[in-house]
Amino acid sequence: MHMIELDVGLSMEQALALAQFLKRVGIDDYRRLAVDQEEAWLMIDAGERVRGALREIGIAPR
Repeated sequence: MHMIELDVGLSMEQALALAQFLKRVGIDDYRRLAVDQEEAWLMIDAGERVRGALREIGIAPR
């Protein structure tokens, strides 16, 4: 799989809101928005990677 790296500038408010969203979104949300089950799992994996990156810089809502 070819990997890409993203460099995105966010305000602290945006980063916190995104972290909250990624914490709250669930499989049913991804399934509803995906074209199929495989895409839903890819979306979940991508979201969790972003959530992990946010956690690494100290943005991890409880």
